Order: sequence, then C-alpha cells, then structure tokens
Amino acid sequence: MLTQPRSEYRCLLPDYGNSREQTGGKPVAHARLVEPQGAGPGVDAGGRGPVAEYPKEFEREMTLRDGARVRIRPVLPEDEPRLVALYGRLSPRTAHQRFFTVWKQLPSSWAHYFANVDYRRRLALVAERDLEWRPELIGVARYDASAEDTAEVATVVQDYWQGRGLGRLLLEELLRAGEANGIRRFSADVLADNDRALRLLARVADLQERNTEDGVTTLRFTRRRAPPEGSS
Repeated sequence: MLTQPRSEYRCLLPDYGNSREQTGGKPVAHARLVEPQGAGPGVDAGGRGPVAEYPKEFEREMTLRDGARVRIRPVLPEDEPRLVALYGRLSPRTAHQRFFTVWKQLPSSWAHYFANVDYRRRLALVAERDLEWRPELIGVARYDASAEDTAEVATVVQDYWQGRGLGRLLLEELLRAGEANGIRRFSADVLADNDRALRLLARVADLQERNTEDGVTTLRFTRRRAPPEGSS
C-alpha cells in the first residue's frame, strides 16, 4: 500500500514527520512528537480552514473482481472508532508498509485527525462492507494538499481484502476526487520493497518522477486518464 505524506505523519500516504533513520537496515518513519491538535468549530482537524459540505458526489457502490460489493465514501467524524478498529485488523507488515512503523493501537489523536477532514485540501475515502449488525471499514485512501494544486496520497487495505482490486478502486476514486477539488499533481512515499504498491501506481498513474533514498521511493505523478472511446 502507499505510504503516507510527509506533511502530517508519513505513511498513510501522507501522514508522519520527515525524520527517517536506519534500524536494522530498514527505514523507519516516526510520527511527530507533537500530536495533532483538535479542531475548533467549523475547522478541520489540521486547523487549516473551514470544513466544506460533505461531498455526497464521491460516494460509490463498487463490485470487486470476485463479485464482492463494497461502498466507497468520504470519511466522517464518526468513523474515528472504526479507523482504530481497522488498524487493529492490519498485519504488522501491512501497518509498517503504510505507516513506516507499527503501533499496538492507532493513537486516538491520529484517529481523530484522520476522521476529520475539510473535504477539499484534505480528503479521505473509506471502503466499507455491510455486516449484519453494522458497516465495517476495510480500506482507506487519503490525500493531503502540500501546495496549491499538489497533494500527497496514501492508501491502506485490510489484509483479507488485498489482491481483489480494492486498492486500485480506492486510489482511482481518490485521484478523481482530487482533480475535482483542483488537485492536479500527486506524490507518494513507498517502501522500496513494496512491489505491490509500486505496480499499482504504475497502472493507475502517469509517473513524472521517481527517486529512491534510504529504502523509500518517492514518486510524483498525475492521474491517468482513460483513452477516448473507440481508440485502440
């Protein structure tokens, strides 16, 4: 899965701090020592401005390759405990690929930050499936704008749902939503040995730049558009 953005943490595909160190030969990204601050009324959790109206136009009912049905929608503040639960179902490998570190439990301050966005400069799309008693989150894709028309992206999919096309659907929908919000360029940090994430990006994005340093590959890209109808 895609890593997190530098602007916040660094591995959700945009979520830690900028520091990296070598530990046992493996790169480790660290969350900032200063935890994210709560938002005031009408302000997103990053304190970056007014929260836009919930963008219902980004909701989708999707069918995976194996016929499973999932719902993709923008994150809501009430998803905070669901994000904590999703993290608890990730394998240590998946958690490390996404966050460059492994927590025993997703810190409540990060869960709050992830669940509260402004839907424009910061957006997260969640994938959920219906259980008999409640919906359950199974994946997340998010971006965080780092410049006027540029954003860092990150994705994570629960292990059981990997390899079924969900990661690609989430990333495609996130890039499409980003463009609708005026984002034209994207970037992502990915562990250099995360072949699945690198192949995914190569399939859904037009790569503009690729650089690997200290075991982390940084990619800059734009959304790949579908070929016109009738073209071969």
